[in-house]
Amino acid sequence: MEVSKPRPIISCISFLALYISFVTITPASSTSLQDDFIKCLHKNTNVRFPLDKTFFTPERNSSIFTEVFESTAQNQRLLTKAMPKPGFIFRPIHESHVQASVICSKKLGIHFRVRSGGHDYEGVSYVSRIEKPFVLIDLSKLRQINIDIEDNSAWVQAGATIGELYYRIAEKSKIHGFPAGVYPSLGIGGHITGGAYGSLMRKYGLAADNVLDAKIVDANGKLLDRAAMGEDLFWAIRGGSGGSFGIILSWKIKLVPVPETITVFTVTKTLKQDVSFKILFKWQQVADKLVEELFLRVFFTVVGNKANKTVSMAYIGQFLGEKGTLMEVMEKDFPELGLTQKDCIEMNWIKSIIYSSGFPTSSPPPIEILLQAKSPLGKVYFKAKSDFAKELIPVLGLKGMFKKLLEEDAALVIWTPYGGKMNKISESEIPFPHRNGTNFMIQYYRSWSDSEESNKRIKWIRELYSYMTPYVSSNPRQAYVNYRDLDLGQNKNNSKSNFLEAKRWGAKYFKDNFKRLVRIKTKVDPDNFFRHEQSIPTLPV
Repeated sequence: MEVSKPRPIISCISFLALYISFVTITPASSTSLQDDFIKCLHKNTNVRFPLDKTFFTPERNSSIFTEVFESTAQNQRLLTKAMPKPGFIFRPIHESHVQASVICSKKLGIHFRVRSGGHDYEGVSYVSRIEKPFVLIDLSKLRQINIDIEDNSAWVQAGATIGELYYRIAEKSKIHGFPAGVYPSLGIGGHITGGAYGSLMRKYGLAADNVLDAKIVDANGKLLDRAAMGEDLFWAIRGGSGGSFGIILSWKIKLVPVPETITVFTVTKTLKQDVSFKILFKWQQVADKLVEELFLRVFFTVVGNKANKTVSMAYIGQFLGEKGTLMEVMEKDFPELGLTQKDCIEMNWIKSIIYSSGFPTSSPPPIEILLQAKSPLGKVYFKAKSDFAKELIPVLGLKGMFKKLLEEDAALVIWTPYGGKMNKISESEIPFPHRNGTNFMIQYYRSWSDSEESNKRIKWIRELYSYMTPYVSSNPRQAYVNYRDLDLGQNKNNSKSNFLEAKRWGAKYFKDNFKRLVRIKTKVDPDNFFRHEQSIPTLPV
């Protein structure tokens, strides 16, 4: 992808004026590092930038700094006063700014984090618990999308959201899609680094399985594409987690065909309607074996008041085809659900994205809602964990899970079926290893609205996770890196003991692929410049 260089935004004279103004406003006691960083950026990029729109500090304007810092962050748990904040935020407006940021941070010894979206469950892309001071490089202004329908591909910059990408594809074609996540506010830069699954996964695999090329800034500030980075690094960045190997600037993705008509449905059963778990148990038996055009998840939520609480099971499906064909499939393979023609809604692919995103179905918003970088879930405090089920969970195990769910009011558990294309891709094809032999993935999610509830809610979700131990994968107990969970372990330094700790959580996310990731990390970033609480470590010396 050729990205043309924009004309200088401000003249050298006006840049100098802004610079003088900036350093005059900022207290002298805190300007040294910031000033040196700005001077270095100016020296190492030929594309000028207005400081008032790209550089934010709490000293200069605390309200604007806070607004920018919280702009894409989804988890309020990571935005409390107790959580560390960056010393300043830089929003690059050109790729060369990112290169200069790496060069200058390395030269000045500044630790930084890089954020493209903000769904980051533990906030390691914008909060550092292990090193102070640190700065934040926010890629939200790098969001160019170029769709090439004839080539069945697209280049998309890291700061663009999944919603924007879907919208731009739909502008060009009604029969093209992309197999990534369902929430439109996901930043695509970090999303794909963890694998990225969605409602097309059983037909086409993960987003990371459909990457053709990438542009990345390495630890030396060099801009590399697939040919320049080599196949080892290209392998690592497609599912090996973000923040470990470099800064993703853009992805070249492969568009996939979708039919003009897609059928969606939601069938909800309460615990009273499935007291013997006949329907849920049958879902476990068939969900990963259904035709790969059918993606059928189960959402467990607690409904009702304290005197009359129950668990609701919403079976939410998407079928790549018309409802008549869907009915034939369901009547043959899953009649227990009781799906009817009235439950089925036919629509095109882009509208199915809105349906799957959680927006109201009674009065669905226009597709332009995908251009708004807001999650339908809103900004809440939350904690999440993940598991992979390889065997059927017996009725006794289900009873205990439901008993645990009924202790809370706003708990959510999601079962996502595997099978189809996911079974056909080798565990080592990319770092994401959760393939053949996986029946379904489990996400445990608990949200709340008051920071004082945090300890209580996190304790509960840990208890639920502990309860599920006998019913999920083991040796290692696997986890999905895009549902990052610092309970599994954290990096503290670059010592041998830290490496041994990383091996434990690394095996959960990547299984045997972790060994290759470490070797690649050691080769491309031997000084461990790109690091965070769960970044891939280098081999100990």
